[in-house]
Amino acid sequence: MRTSTRRRVAVTGIGLVTPLGVGTEPTWEGLVAGRSGIGPITRFDASEYPSRIAGEVEGFDPTRWVDKKDVKKGDLFIHFALAASQFAVDDAGLEVGPDEAGRAGVLIGSGIGGLPLIETMHKTLLERGPSRVSPFFIPGLIVNMAAGQVSIRYGMRGPNSAVCTACTTGLHAVGDAFRLIQQGDADVMLAGGTEGVTTPLCIAGFAAMRALSTHRNDDPQRASRPWDRDRDGFVIGEGAGLLVLEELERAERRGAPIYAEIMGYGMSADAYHMSAPHPEGDGAVLAMEKALADAGLEPESIGYINAHGTSTPLGDLAEVKAVHRVFGEHAHNLAISSTKSMTGHLLGAAGGLEAGILALALHHQVLPPTINLDEPGEGCDLDFVPHQARPMDLEVALTNSFGFGGTNGTLVMRRFSG
Repeated sequence: MRTSTRRRVAVTGIGLVTPLGVGTEPTWEGLVAGRSGIGPITRFDASEYPSRIAGEVEGFDPTRWVDKKDVKKGDLFIHFALAASQFAVDDAGLEVGPDEAGRAGVLIGSGIGGLPLIETMHKTLLERGPSRVSPFFIPGLIVNMAAGQVSIRYGMRGPNSAVCTACTTGLHAVGDAFRLIQQGDADVMLAGGTEGVTTPLCIAGFAAMRALSTHRNDDPQRASRPWDRDRDGFVIGEGAGLLVLEELERAERRGAPIYAEIMGYGMSADAYHMSAPHPEGDGAVLAMEKALADAGLEPESIGYINAHGTSTPLGDLAEVKAVHRVFGEHAHNLAISSTKSMTGHLLGAAGGLEAGILALALHHQVLPPTINLDEPGEGCDLDFVPHQARPMDLEVALTNSFGFGGTNGTLVMRRFSG
């Protein structure tokens, strides 16, 4: 049932699986400690690759969330989503009864989906023939199956969808879910992104684009360095970031924990280049302006930005230019950090993870730092919260995600105080 009034939307649960830890608590503790989750690639022999480092999820055992006999029926991105969904649902204390199932939905995206399974099954096809390709190959790799499996797990029969918008995927999933609740199409949504593509083909592909960091293979924890003069590309990461979003009055009635309230959502396109950002940040400007307008807020209300900040020379500078254009003189009053300096770039999962981090920052009143920022590069002249976490009286904040194809998204949240 749609409503003519905009309903308020709360974040009541957060589930994170990241290179900093399997779970929300270890991830947040790692962020506040300024710890890097980047290390040498262990999933395959990367010794001949230009980039040999990644943010892998260590100690992840899928059988904690999937029956052992079912593990091979889904790829790693699905396993990550099932784990993160359990963390988020438990965190929210969420129970969906039969009468509510049609009003509870799932919107989980992935930028690439089941590439590991594609590589494995292609090898099987070539070496052992078509009869040995698994019947679970297709349902194990398609992007929407993370949302499908999660909905089956919890009996959520409301809106069920997947987003695939490159590195903006996770943020778009959260933003679209926010709109579904705001407009009355659902009361509860489990939303975010998931990715698990630390594979030979993926690393080779990004390396061929010269998108990955290659200068610090022997010093991986210092390789992801957003806005630093010596940044040379992003470090690929993996994991999942999912949020339980809930209509505010429903959340309050059941006494749910409320981390933050989502205020606004903006989307845009650069309409410029298939992989490079607009050099003046035109699309990023439009996304932030739309999100602020949707929230009914002036730029001066924002105190912190969890930035896209991937550690690429072009992307980092374009985001800084966009912040200057949107915020004017207030840009120098803002705190901005990139948690990708610690997690690496989780591609389609990044926006979901960083939306969760934003909610945690508002809840705990602590800004995670940008590590490895030793000397800001040319044009990178803002307060990037270098090296150490910072306590801050924070009321309203935003997060950005940008992706190949020039797709952009911004979410605005505020601290919930009743």
